Amino acid sequence: MENLQTLNSGRKSTIMQIAPVMLCFFAMGFVDLVGTASNYVQKDLGLTESQASLFPSLVFFWFLIFSVPTGMLMNKIGRKRTVLISLVVTALSLVIPVFGEGYYVMLASFSLLGIGNALMQTSLNPLVSNLIAPERLASTLTFGQFVKAIASFLAPIIAAWGATQASVTFGLGWRVLFPIYAVVSVLSISMLSATPITEEKPDKASGIIECARLLGRPFILLCFLGIMCHVGIDVGTNYCAPKILMERQGMALEDASFATGLYFIFRTAGCLLGSFILRAVAPRKFFAASVAMMLVAMGLLFACDSIHMIYIGIALIGFGNSNIFSIVFSQALNNSPKEKNEVSGLMIMGLFGGTVFPLAMGFATDLAGSLLGAVAVMSAGVLYLMFYTLKIKNN
Repeated sequence: MENLQTLNSGRKSTIMQIAPVMLCFFAMGFVDLVGTASNYVQKDLGLTESQASLFPSLVFFWFLIFSVPTGMLMNKIGRKRTVLISLVVTALSLVIPVFGEGYYVMLASFSLLGIGNALMQTSLNPLVSNLIAPERLASTLTFGQFVKAIASFLAPIIAAWGATQASVTFGLGWRVLFPIYAVVSVLSISMLSATPITEEKPDKASGIIECARLLGRPFILLCFLGIMCHVGIDVGTNYCAPKILMERQGMALEDASFATGLYFIFRTAGCLLGSFILRAVAPRKFFAASVAMMLVAMGLLFACDSIHMIYIGIALIGFGNSNIFSIVFSQALNNSPKEKNEVSGLMIMGLFGGTVFPLAMGFATDLAGSLLGAVAVMSAGVLYLMFYTLKIKNN
């Protein structure tokens, strides 16, 4: 009863509480700069596809290690404090590239970025549930993903600007992206620290074994695999979309990077529209329509060499994949309301798909001799999401 009263009190949220949380969602989007940064690092250091795919894979590897322990940490220190720790780690990761651009420097930066984002995604999403009623959780998380997508969308634009405006970037070139986002991270820390948020206390402490046992529940396991496929498609498109244009149209990297921006434009638009559509349309119907868009997109990327068809395919992936995470995540949380912290840790551990998919795509591309191999790997993820559609509950 005490927990319920606390929760209801926490949901009487104001714009002064929501705004700092949404700025944290913006900081969460910094992880998506890894796709853009990887392409520039590959060009600067002359890396192979397999070597370059290590960067996005390394970022998301830490979700496997830190997500479940973060769920346990939230039980001890609370969700807000865990988010603040994640922002500090994120800020540190963004400062490192200012002092160098070597291979190991970027590995260290991307590792910390992945650790900080694992902490943030695990703690920030359930923190929202302290401010929002369950029936509005999916639409609110989708709006958070819209804010996150803005940061993702801006990353390739800022990097491309920095690469061509060396005279005003203090010699950083495309790496000017990092200090700009570091400043936003510090601002997020300041605003969230000053924001009072009442959290419900967990009913019991949990350990790694108790968290892992939740995967024994069929629906939670399906959600976990759904998150893996979502982020795999997301990171995979972010990483290989420019490469497809470079391979099939002979574009330079600076021009082909528009494909990444196009993806995030439509992902951002999809998140914004989804935050309203999900208030009126059943999750299963909207999810099915989203997956259908991605299936069409994969067909276009397989069969078409036309620049316009490639752009349409990338746009459809961006729009279709924009609401997958929010729906799957809210389905998992609402399925186990007494174990939100533990379920959140497991779902964010599913972002390990961002490691599995790029590695598989890199090797498939080398094996096939073209990026058709990468498209085939992403298509497998879309097919799984088609299956998951049948399991979604309309709540």
